[in-house]
Amino acid sequence: MPRRLPPLNAVRVFEAAARLESFSAAADELSVTHGAVSRQVAQLESWLGHGLFDRVGRRVVLTPLGRRYLSEVSAALDRLALATAEQLKATRQQVIRVNAPTTFALRWLLPQLSNFQLTHPSIEVRLTTSDEPIERVREPFDVAIRGGEQQPAGYVVTEFLTEVRLPVCSPKVLQAHPIRDVSDLAHHTLLHTATYPELWAQWLTACGSPQLAGGQSLQLDHFYLTLQAAIDGLGIAMGPTALVALDVREGRLVFPFEGPALPAWRYGCYVHNARREEPAIVAFTTWLLEVGAKFSAA
Repeated sequence: MPRRLPPLNAVRVFEAAARLESFSAAADELSVTHGAVSRQVAQLESWLGHGLFDRVGRRVVLTPLGRRYLSEVSAALDRLALATAEQLKATRQQVIRVNAPTTFALRWLLPQLSNFQLTHPSIEVRLTTSDEPIERVREPFDVAIRGGEQQPAGYVVTEFLTEVRLPVCSPKVLQAHPIRDVSDLAHHTLLHTATYPELWAQWLTACGSPQLAGGQSLQLDHFYLTLQAAIDGLGIAMGPTALVALDVREGRLVFPFEGPALPAWRYGCYVHNARREEPAIVAFTTWLLEVGAKFSAA
């Protein structure tokens, strides 16, 4: 059977007038005129078939039936307001603040982030970059991403991505000077990063050629600049496999050697213990695990 409901706007006006014991005060609260309140109350009384207020001079006083009706109506409107607030909370845009190293953000996180936005439209990711240890990051964050081993107190870490490092370059570099073995690097420019000066030495030592040097060297102060220089054909860089995976897939970079690979670099997401079960954070860290598994080195 369909519900038999009174005019709901009239009910809302009645509740305000009865609660405030004044048509004028109800008009102010609802931002309508005194006359509009009177008309809505009269409409509800007509629908019910009896009066809800006694008019005493300029005052209005609830009738016994009006007091009973107010009690039920107030409870019903409270339940409706609570249910509405819960629905709005469920659909309101949530914000998650992510702090990640600059190169990782540029080369891996940003290219993947559109997928997260498509699958989680109610969560807005706000990204800041920093290479500082987690305890020294000044900007507030909900999730921090770092490579390597860190053990900040009070945080839970979830490893989601591993990579190895191999020489990487633009295909046009190999067209100009093909590489058949390690000794051919003597005809190429080796790209170095100021913050990782030992990478080429470590790799050449692993190849059994610690004394080998490139024909030229070019050093850049940020790793993302080094990788861009490799894409632009300026030389050969030591590339983290996860961070160059899309460039290799799309033909901008190639691996001139299959090995040896330098030991794996591991990325983890760090969340404070008190917040690890928040739905938005769980959604983001779960997504990192799913996407990271597709890029991780064996």
